[in-house]
Amino acid sequence: MDYLDHPRPAAFAHRGGAGHFPENSWPAFEHAVKLGYAYLETDAHATADGTVVAFHDKTLDRVTDAAGRIAELSFEQVAAARIGGTEPIPVLAELLTAWPDVRFNIDVKDSPVIRPLVDVLAKTAAWDRVCITSFSAARISATRRLLPRPVCMACSPVGIAALQAAMPSRLLTQRFARLSVRCAQIPVSMATEQFIGRAHAAGLQVHVWTVNEPELMATLLDRGADGIMTDQTEQLRDLLIARGQWHPRDISGI
Repeated sequence: MDYLDHPRPAAFAHRGGAGHFPENSWPAFEHAVKLGYAYLETDAHATADGTVVAFHDKTLDRVTDAAGRIAELSFEQVAAARIGGTEPIPVLAELLTAWPDVRFNIDVKDSPVIRPLVDVLAKTAAWDRVCITSFSAARISATRRLLPRPVCMACSPVGIAALQAAMPSRLLTQRFARLSVRCAQIPVSMATEQFIGRAHAAGLQVHVWTVNEPELMATLLDRGADGIMTDQTEQLRDLLIARGQWHPRDISGI
């Protein structure tokens, strides 16, 4: 498997599909998988004792019935928290092993998770079905240095700025290839035809987040976006079906 070899456009379930179930919860991920999603987007933090969990915030406060910074809590403490008061926080290794054919887009949210995340990828042999991204160029670079082999990487903010500045595509293509950067993941506000064209010229796919309106999804696809990240997984699936562009994973065995 190659992370980006699934037919395009790629449909990403953002935080598992937070429009239908609590974000980054088992029911959200399971719902997206049953719909046929080949790509799940999630976030990674590590507990004080090194367990990597799929969770967006640095602290438990916003979406769970507990409080505190994950990096300062034991896994036992984090495991006791409930998203929305009902759902346990998933362990990333368990998500990776639950669906061996599903690809995961993993946002490295905090520096303490970097080494434990690399260990999880090694233990699960998930190298070819993950893409690593972060809003921090430093975290992306630190993760890349620890990886024992290349994995798909998304552009760091530095790479995005280079595309915005219209640096020569030949130079960018060489740099991105050397760093295993294979996609630019950007907010809607940046997803112009011009930017998408520059990214394509540099050999990158473009994935846009977080898009929850069908009309906007269609507009971005018409501009040439290669992937859409959404909370509204059913709406994106239905739009892609209507356009003849829905490419589900095989769900016959579910």
